[in-house]
Amino acid sequence: MSSYQILCILCALALVTSVISSRVHKLQETVAITAIALGVSLLLLLGGKALGGDVYLYFVSGLEKLDFQALLLNGMLGFLLFAGALQIRLKILRQQKWEILILAFVSTLLSTFIVGGLLFWFAPMLGLPLLLSHCLLFGALISPTDPIAVLAILKKMGAPEDIAIQVEGESLFNDGIGLVIFVAISQLAFSTEPLTFIHISELFIQEAVGGVIYGGILGFLLHHFFRYCEEETQLMLVTLLIPTAGYVMAEVFGVSGPLAMVSAGIIIGNFSVPKFFTRHERVKLLTFWSLIESFFNALLFLLLGLLLLLVTFKAPLWWFMFVAIPLVLLARALSVLLPYLSFRLFKSYNPYAETILIWGGLRGGLALAMAMSLPEGIVIDAIGGVELRELLLVMTYAVVVFSILVQGSTMTGLIRKSNAVTEPSTAAGSSKSA
Repeated sequence: MSSYQILCILCALALVTSVISSRVHKLQETVAITAIALGVSLLLLLGGKALGGDVYLYFVSGLEKLDFQALLLNGMLGFLLFAGALQIRLKILRQQKWEILILAFVSTLLSTFIVGGLLFWFAPMLGLPLLLSHCLLFGALISPTDPIAVLAILKKMGAPEDIAIQVEGESLFNDGIGLVIFVAISQLAFSTEPLTFIHISELFIQEAVGGVIYGGILGFLLHHFFRYCEEETQLMLVTLLIPTAGYVMAEVFGVSGPLAMVSAGIIIGNFSVPKFFTRHERVKLLTFWSLIESFFNALLFLLLGLLLLLVTFKAPLWWFMFVAIPLVLLARALSVLLPYLSFRLFKSYNPYAETILIWGGLRGGLALAMAMSLPEGIVIDAIGGVELRELLLVMTYAVVVFSILVQGSTMTGLIRKSNAVTEPSTAAGSSKSA
């Protein structure tokens, strides 16, 4: 089958799985989809002989034909980020601007070095010494919280507004920053030319700052283009210009497409929609983008489960897989708690803010896409035949699955506790004002 035919079948499976998972009321939909897909993958792996080798190889060869990295990073990511940014209210974002900026940049950088440093220290104990640059590479790809996973799971849980905006804002911005850090460390690890601080600064300015400015220009141009739309259907369809042509051109200009989608989405959602859309049209626009978001989320989380078929679990990698989960959680905790020590000196927060940010820092397809983009053929264990790419991919997959299934499914209790604290304080404030 062609890649297009495989994609069509996966889309159909995603929709069917979405309907089935919606009946599992105890689990959030995206968690249920991933769990179902993992179950199917395990059945294929364990029952491969019973079903016949040809059946198993048919599924694996079909998945291998899909370029997951291109499908996510150059396809779905732009749509999902733009859809999420459309719903971010600028007024609320301004109230948390410093927290989001520090969490998105400083915490991501801090987590990268904590993960990299601890892995460099642990690796020899696990029988496979690694270069520091390779350890930092894993830190760079696993540290950014995935906006797709975070938004998909937190949106329907009704978290307190101040916590929700921090989690959503951080996840929307830190993926672009994380990609820049990942590219810089990749050049350090694989390039023969020395990487200087000036080069890293130029890369950050071009990618991150350039992406935000480019997204602002896209939003400004589309804002004025809305004047020429006479039908509500045109208003809806014209918004597709941003995550399609706009995202593609970001790569041509050498700027961050994800950050461009976020800044453009915020401009359209906060300035264009109130000015050019009637109340009825706003509801239709949100419905339109909710449909796109729900469809791509279902497809993505289905793929995350099915990617188990493409991951090689060699014996020397098992300990690394188990160590990766607590290591990443520890780095996440430190990178959140340290900034919050200063945050709480100037402002009061919900007592569960740090816990929700730590446990709600989910990883998803973005980390896997970066891991799958690593070059093949870099052998780090000649005896066991272990390659760097397969080691980092196994570790990343373990963290992603744990993140979605365990962290994602246990977030509800934390959010209920945070709401229980918020509601009495709100009621007390209302009685005082009365």
